[in-house]
Amino acid sequence: MKFYMMHLMPYADLDLDYDQKYNSAWITLPNSYYDPKKGAKLYNRYLDELEYADQLGFDGVCVNEHHQNAYGLMPQPGVMAGALARRTKKVKIAILGRALPLLNNPVTVAEEFAMVDNITEGRLIAGFVRGIGAEYHAWSSNPALSHERFHEAHDLIVRAWTETGPFAFEGDQYHFEYVNLWPRPYQNDPHPPIWIPSQGSSETIEWASHPSRRYTYLQTFTPVAMLAKYMQMYKDMAAEHGYEATEDQLGWSVPLYVAETDEIARREAQPHIENFLNKFLRMPKEMLLPPGYLSLKSMMGVMKAKSSIGTKQTIDTVIEKGMFICGSPQTVREKLAEYQSQIGFGHLLTLLQFGTLPAELTRKNMELYANEVMPYLRDHTARKVSVAAE
Repeated sequence: MKFYMMHLMPYADLDLDYDQKYNSAWITLPNSYYDPKKGAKLYNRYLDELEYADQLGFDGVCVNEHHQNAYGLMPQPGVMAGALARRTKKVKIAILGRALPLLNNPVTVAEEFAMVDNITEGRLIAGFVRGIGAEYHAWSSNPALSHERFHEAHDLIVRAWTETGPFAFEGDQYHFEYVNLWPRPYQNDPHPPIWIPSQGSSETIEWASHPSRRYTYLQTFTPVAMLAKYMQMYKDMAAEHGYEATEDQLGWSVPLYVAETDEIARREAQPHIENFLNKFLRMPKEMLLPPGYLSLKSMMGVMKAKSSIGTKQTIDTVIEKGMFICGSPQTVREKLAEYQSQIGFGHLLTLLQFGTLPAELTRKNMELYANEVMPYLRDHTARKVSVAAE
């Protein structure tokens, strides 16, 4: 397994009583709740945490894109990736991702990612997403065109990375007389690795697993039973195409907290994970899944996987569902080994800061995870290994 620290960069100083007047921390929450002086300190704190992950031996750090909300303060994740590019030395930098259907000019992402790839001398992981439904409200974009715009923007970016320019691009959504990328990406075999995060759209899984792509599929914040279903769906689709999917093609993103004992871990994490679930992730279903965003088949699956959004959740319910890993180093090792043996993912992206988790507990979490969990699971594949402390 390979280990990554995922960061959402939430506005942790949010007035948690906002929900007495507003029903969501997304889109409709007035930006008067944001204090730039506090936000500036949070941005620099969060960058420090990702830089510290490099020192602790993580394989990668991950940033992502969300708009007009308190849940994640990265409307332009390339800004954060650029800041990390010079301050980190070893970790991969995964931008997970850019929401391609929202773009008016996908070439700008091809350029932006190529710059980060050059500065880091090949440490970029390129993440492409359709974006959750709330982003289409934020951008006044038509969700019914999501798939078409995603596929066309992807094709344009990959061609820009791999073909000698200038060339013309004529699609239904995008038209360019000249595509001639300067700079070209540092990674050219044939281009930077592409990861596809998703909520569980069957069309996205089928597309990512196609033998012409074989992209790493990343399942985000999902009950472990649904995680297993989606990972198996990828494997089955790969088999239908005549190849066997590897663990390197499967990833899981999950919040995690580790402390000295199970009791301490639960006590320290509880208020912060429950704030994450009930305050920061709060949005009505119609905002998460607008009409036209998913096919009926995918809508039924995603609704099941995300059924808890909009309802009050507790630390116990998410631990039981496998949506939050929490406990002593031994407990966390055993749980992760169990899930990996059952499901066979090769990339584990842990959210080690969530909601209102303060800096001192985030650092403690990072250090215990890096020193007491990661070393015991590095060689773990879908087979049993000893997870007891040596």
